[in-house]
Amino acid sequence: MSSRERILAAVRQNKPEFQPLPETATFQADYPDLVAKFSEMLRFIGGTPVVVANFGEAETYIRQTYGDLSNIVSKVPALDHLATATADVEDPHRLEAVDLAIIQGVLGVAENSAIWVPEERGGHRVLPFICQHLVLLLPTTALVPNMHDAYDRLNVGESGFGAFIAGPSKTADIEQALVIGAHGARSLSVVLVQNS
Repeated sequence: MSSRERILAAVRQNKPEFQPLPETATFQADYPDLVAKFSEMLRFIGGTPVVVANFGEAETYIRQTYGDLSNIVSKVPALDHLATATADVEDPHRLEAVDLAIIQGVLGVAENSAIWVPEERGGHRVLPFICQHLVLLLPTTALVPNMHDAYDRLNVGESGFGAFIAGPSKTADIEQALVIGAHGARSLSVVLVQNS
């Protein structure tokens, strides 16, 4: 018997018995208004919530707020005409000059204002983190109260990569001072679309 076979036999012989999985705890969060709670939390962490009726109003907000930016990419089909550059690149270094990225989120969490963005919605996975400014669009119907509800609705295996994004980039470890835009997007606006 080879060393490999002896090791594998010892592992098989000493394998512990299967144990039942622990019960999953579910925490209820009964926020009377998910949009209000999401907006409150987003403002608290440095983001800007904007509630609009439709994509036309979303476009108006983006043009008014970010009209002076020149290098814009959009991964939202209804707003593709705002793009001045493409986000579909093989080399992520080509995205280093993106001023504004417009991306559609899938799910928003009211308790912490996190938005689930799978890779297929955001283009290259680096885009939401390398751009100077980020606009995430989300239907108000896609809001859930807490992370437990979010994971109940998500199938994280559907995408090769995804991330919960909450607020602009920030750090507070530099001389105990809060720095916004330290290592990622300097600003985040979340446009909550009521009729999408």
